[in-house]
Amino acid sequence: MLTRFYIQPVIDPRYTGLALYVGNLKTGMSQRVYEKILMEKLGSENKWDSIDVIYYEYGAMVLVYKNPRRLQQAYNSLRDQWFDDKPMLVLLLPQLHPEMIPDGTTPVLVLVNVKSGGCQGIELVTAFRKLLNPHQVFNLDYGGPLPGLYVFRQVSYYKILVCGGDGTVGWALSCLDNVGPDAKCNYPPMAIVPLGTGNDLSRVLRWGSGYSGQEYPLNILRDVAEAEVVTLDRWTVIFHPEEKEKDETKVQLQYESNAANTNEDNASIFVMNNYFGIGLDADVSLDFHLARNENPSKFNSRFHNKGVYFKMSVRKMMSKGSCKDLHRQIIVEVDGKVIDLPPLEGIIILNILSWASGANPWGTEKDDNFNRPNHWDGQLEVVGVTGMVHMGQIFSGLRSGNRIAQGGHIKITLKGDIPVQIDGEPWVQSSGQVVVLRSALRASMLKKCKGKSKGRGALAEPSFYNLEPSQCPTPPPDEGATGGSD
Repeated sequence: MLTRFYIQPVIDPRYTGLALYVGNLKTGMSQRVYEKILMEKLGSENKWDSIDVIYYEYGAMVLVYKNPRRLQQAYNSLRDQWFDDKPMLVLLLPQLHPEMIPDGTTPVLVLVNVKSGGCQGIELVTAFRKLLNPHQVFNLDYGGPLPGLYVFRQVSYYKILVCGGDGTVGWALSCLDNVGPDAKCNYPPMAIVPLGTGNDLSRVLRWGSGYSGQEYPLNILRDVAEAEVVTLDRWTVIFHPEEKEKDETKVQLQYESNAANTNEDNASIFVMNNYFGIGLDADVSLDFHLARNENPSKFNSRFHNKGVYFKMSVRKMMSKGSCKDLHRQIIVEVDGKVIDLPPLEGIIILNILSWASGANPWGTEKDDNFNRPNHWDGQLEVVGVTGMVHMGQIFSGLRSGNRIAQGGHIKITLKGDIPVQIDGEPWVQSSGQVVVLRSALRASMLKKCKGKSKGRGALAEPSFYNLEPSQCPTPPPDEGATGGSD
């Protein structure tokens, strides 16, 4: 006697539709324009059921389809499309069901910048996808941090592990600023695996100066589980051209409500996490930045990068640069008080006590005239550099900078074109006013506990970090789906 079985599809009660991430569109357009662009590419037969979110600042959106076949057709239609001379980015996003995460557990979202640190990023993507559910690990080459943050938007509490340099951390924080208000977890704490060079924020938070490749990824996850949550102050830097005045608080509110980074008086607005340099250090950073952009393939090792930076510093030392007598080219006002500046060639405004790959310009000596600095006290430290020799001594730890002031509101008048840098990104700023004030944007960071080993011992598996496959049922995103050819 034979038993016959029948297969009947059953709709999962948790099913809300499948998400298609579309990026590399022009930023700042209206929803109607975005819809028109996609309809021209897709055709009416492949139209989405709804648009879940539009990230206007990044030129990206998430389309929702209830029919898997139509989703697949839309994916196939868009993956080879171009817009504005750029290949469109198309990703199938996994679904995460927060109600299936056991109480008392904390998932981790891993964001890896594979362009940092040579091939180390690719190795970490592979390693973490073996240890965790692959849907928890995102390669930032494909849409940056936004796809991962979107997938985790309904999770009430989770942690983020960013694998990259300070720039990658800043990138992730900026995306959180955009996504956070609509997510259940507004400020998930963030840990760092430092790749590339610099890594000043990573040093302050005890994650080290750089990933050597010897650290076992399982131990890294355990360190993330045990790390302490700390606050990182963030700062708004507003550049007003010439002498035009504006209410800085009003400009900050415009920025933090997702207004554009320019306004009617052409003010430019940036968020600072680490430090802000004016003069000498920004001048050297600018030369290094331009050289790296000309030959990026040559700047793929920490040793080489530091060597190039040293050569450029020596060259500056031998020539009379544009930063001579900087104290005569700027006026500095801290908390409403104009500062009498000594002869200087550079000013460094610090939020963290690590700068230029681990140097501490503020120094460690106690001084009754100043409070003990930290990165959550609502104050910045202002330090002066007298010249290239002095800066070299700060690099090597032989001296500290000249302590000038501490404060929570800084106004600087630039009398001419002067090199500046924010968190290592340099440019030449024209004359005008610069205002630095504490941002309403915040960041929760993870500080590694002292004495944690970096080796391959103690392999107790942090299983509470691993989402079960049933919690992320959609197939992994196709990372080849960038559209067009490289």
